Amino acid sequence: MARVPGAARTRQRTRIRTVLVSGAAALALAGSLTPPASSAADGTTTVATARVSPEAAQTIDDIGASGAWWPNDIGKFDRAAQARAARLLFGPDGLDLSAYRYNIGGGGTGVTTPERAPDDFLEADGSYDWSKDPGGRTFLRYAARYGVEDLIGFVNSAPAEWKTNGKSCGGHLDSAKEKDFARYIADVVDHFAAEGAALGHISPFNEPTNSFADCGQEGMLVGVEQRDDIVRALGGELDARGGRTGIIADESSSTDGFNSEVPQWLSQPGTAEFVDKLAHHTYNNPGDASRAQVAATAKSFGKESWSSEICCFGKGGTGWSQEYDPTIDNALLMSRIMHKDFTVAHDSAFHWWTALSNKIGVDAESGAGSKNDQGWNDGLIYYDPDYAANGNQKLYMTKRYYALGQYSKFVRPGAVLHDVTGAPSGVEVTAFRKDGRWSIVVNNHNSGASALALDLGGARGLTAVRAVRTSATENWAGAAAPSVSGGTVSASLPARSITTYVLAERG
Repeated sequence: MARVPGAARTRQRTRIRTVLVSGAAALALAGSLTPPASSAADGTTTVATARVSPEAAQTIDDIGASGAWWPNDIGKFDRAAQARAARLLFGPDGLDLSAYRYNIGGGGTGVTTPERAPDDFLEADGSYDWSKDPGGRTFLRYAARYGVEDLIGFVNSAPAEWKTNGKSCGGHLDSAKEKDFARYIADVVDHFAAEGAALGHISPFNEPTNSFADCGQEGMLVGVEQRDDIVRALGGELDARGGRTGIIADESSSTDGFNSEVPQWLSQPGTAEFVDKLAHHTYNNPGDASRAQVAATAKSFGKESWSSEICCFGKGGTGWSQEYDPTIDNALLMSRIMHKDFTVAHDSAFHWWTALSNKIGVDAESGAGSKNDQGWNDGLIYYDPDYAANGNQKLYMTKRYYALGQYSKFVRPGAVLHDVTGAPSGVEVTAFRKDGRWSIVVNNHNSGASALALDLGGARGLTAVRAVRTSATENWAGAAAPSVSGGTVSASLPARSITTYVLAERG
């Protein structure tokens, strides 16, 4: 989970179709720019052609974000504001997320930041109080009702009474309590399944190398030698109940930690059979070599990898940095990370850290639209941290929200990635295909317009269906369709923009 210092730090269901309230997303039409020309020696204009591999790479499971810990605040907003937040995340005219990470709280014992102290359900006598965590349960139900394909439960800390230090932060899970912990998580899974919010996956320990001993949030150390024990205990308990909830692990904070530690615990006898997906975070700002090793590590065990958490980069780079930047500058950095995770690590899922945040850093009403060095780039949408005192329940959008939507709205579960080579300098192309349709997400990081020619190889009878763009002045704006000639599409990419092209093949 995001380590902000101090106060900072699948199931297919019937999909609900609603319309966003006014102002939730901009859908103004926009035209394309004239392609920049480059000249050959004979004076003719030439554009280098990027090529889409005809070979399928990984299948995409989902794209999502987490519910830590903003439901503790938004759950106190009025119902209309809660409903708007849910539509923005889960609705078809919002992000249409295909995954949502629900935080199974550890009770918040000892945590000094109230909003980061989620309830657990365990009572002192061993019974359960399922009325706890009202905000978290509210948004889990919203996600289920909207038909989010993969509801994921993740744990930052076991209940404090099973920890070696008696707190929800710092300390380890007592090895003698591993089976109790497994039964508890399985009981939580059973309870929500009975309520119509079946959890498709469970992560029993999130960022196991960081206990957050300063107690600004929940955390729990899980050494390499204990991870396989917990996985086997939980996997056995889930299997004994006939469940279909898969385990994801180990949600290492970094790709380097993932690559060095996963082989140690996953290779233990009887462990790999209980792991459905391998998950990593990318807080180490990895290079291509470390990302490529993620793919190799996962493949060596016959598993798929997920990029399950990232945030808090800025100031022109993708490394950890304190900044609040709601502009296209940070959105392009986010889209670059997604491109790298999908095309270099070949991850099958991308999950942003926290969907909503109050870490604006300045007065929300006057400063939410501008950069500052006091806030954090941890959210997609922001709300006023002083809402309880001033009654402000407005939601403030960022370009990161729209950047994520350039993928999540078009790249649906079951889409298959195809690698792309030869993209122009400053341009990144990520290509997905599903059921005869291509979704091509293109980042133009350049300060000027760039021309793109893209050869889709064996694709037949291509037709441009739709083009949607986010830029400094556009939010999911309708854009001019690319030109199509045979299996090649050509388009002009406005400066500093993210464009998604949807193309259909002739059946």
